[in-house]
Amino acid sequence: MKDKKLHFISGLPRSGSTLLSALLNQNPRFQANMSGPVAGMIGALLENMSGKNEYSVFIDDDQRKRIIGSVIKEYYADSKAEVIFDTSRAWCTRMRLIKTLHPDAKVIACVRQMPWIIDSIERIVQRNVFQPSSIFNYLSGGTVYSRADGVAGADGMVGYAYNALKEAYFGEYAAGRLMLLQYETLVKDPQKAIDAVYEFIGEPAYQHDFENIQFDASEFDKKAGTPGLHEVRTKVASNDRVSVLPPDLFKRFENDAFWLNQNLQQAKVKII
Repeated sequence: MKDKKLHFISGLPRSGSTLLSALLNQNPRFQANMSGPVAGMIGALLENMSGKNEYSVFIDDDQRKRIIGSVIKEYYADSKAEVIFDTSRAWCTRMRLIKTLHPDAKVIACVRQMPWIIDSIERIVQRNVFQPSSIFNYLSGGTVYSRADGVAGADGMVGYAYNALKEAYFGEYAAGRLMLLQYETLVKDPQKAIDAVYEFIGEPAYQHDFENIQFDASEFDKKAGTPGLHEVRTKVASNDRVSVLPPDLFKRFENDAFWLNQNLQQAKVKII
């Protein structure tokens, strides 16, 4: 990675990380994609180099640092890009590791109003009525309430990412390293959003085409039993709609956007 710059995309699901990656990929100097395996591989290695493994007595922290660093380096060894963005919701839980291994790296956390995240997931489930989703372990039963409980729980698709985001946002390694990019800004004012990203990572501006976006993860989504999970429209646009959630369920998540609470906002974290 010596001749490459590395940054990370993280944050909440269904909040624009795939759209952001698709836009960034328009720049020939950049490489970005949907969530990948790197963060998971690092997590597995850390676990297997811990006291859980009796042979960990033969591994010191300098070795761990080199081994973990080599995962990122070798995964992207064949990339021709000058700037690489690796995507995973887990990166918000690895802020100190990022600071240690890549002190110049930035983390862009995509966020969105929580009721609309739950709504977006439920829409996909209802649309794919004949294909049980990996999000719910391919189980075909349940209701909109049980599905919302499942994804919003501490280990759920949304709950885990939400708690990870709070860990990063309120943690000591956020200053100058973490930026929150709101989905609402990305789809309503993509130029403002992309300008903020370039400024944050210190890269020269590039003319992006917000009306001709190309991204296809249909095979991945189909295999996961969740067609449309990473679908990106050709044109960036806001899609105003009525929620499919029952009113009481929608209301349950209305006040979860802590980044909009002025009493909780951190001056050290830029919110776009």
